[in-house]
Amino acid sequence: MSLTRDDEPKLQASFQSLPVYFWEQGNDKGQDQFDNIAEEVAIALVYNGISHAVMMASPANLQEFCLGFSLSEGIINNASEMYDIELVPSEKGIEVRIEISSQRMMSLKSLRRSLTGRTGCGLCGSESLEQAIRPIKSVIPQVLPSSLVIQHALSQLSEHQKLQSLTGAVHGAAWCDGVGDIMLLREDVGRHNALDKLIGALALLKTNTDNGFVLISSRASYEMVQKVTSMNIATLVAVSAPTALAIKLATQAKLNLIGFARPSRHTLYTNFNK
Repeated sequence: MSLTRDDEPKLQASFQSLPVYFWEQGNDKGQDQFDNIAEEVAIALVYNGISHAVMMASPANLQEFCLGFSLSEGIINNASEMYDIELVPSEKGIEVRIEISSQRMMSLKSLRRSLTGRTGCGLCGSESLEQAIRPIKSVIPQVLPSSLVIQHALSQLSEHQKLQSLTGAVHGAAWCDGVGDIMLLREDVGRHNALDKLIGALALLKTNTDNGFVLISSRASYEMVQKVTSMNIATLVAVSAPTALAIKLATQAKLNLIGFARPSRHTLYTNFNK
């Protein structure tokens, strides 16, 4: 599959500058000014002509998003099973027409699953408990990043989150190398979407994920654990808390899970050193 980067909406398409009225203590009259507001667009994912999911997302890096979503949701097993992606904008949103192998399409039909995704929802449209909580994939355990490495990655997060600095309304998912340098970061109004965009980018770049970790600006829910383990990434670092289910699944998958990663502190919830 060959993605055309020029077809991707630019950062400018992910926010609008809108008039607002700003008040702060000590200024009773307030002030008219402009504020950068994050865009949230309906993205319809259509596989081989059949509508599968509608997600609310930031309209950037959508080809990477579709690839990452398809991989992390088990629709395809590797990037070679996705043949083409076409973006079709309209007044109501963006339709993404995705062509996958006939074998994977047959498997997708058998799932009988039609999602309607929202910014904070990963279960919408699941028809059974089995579909909602899919079996977790075990990862090959890797050495836990040191405290200094984790802190080094955290210190770079804000400078890499360009859309967040403009709007204050989006999440980030970053791939960090073995020394904690952020090599790649993707942003979206939805934390799941940001991670899917990162996964798609890693797959396209054929990044070796044996030595490194994912850093997310959100909490570590069970979906985030599932998506990371789908790529055999052995460590997930979250700025906020994990859920109990996320810890349970991380333990099953032998995933190193770190939460509440803040300057000068973090909490280790699971540890699977080699």
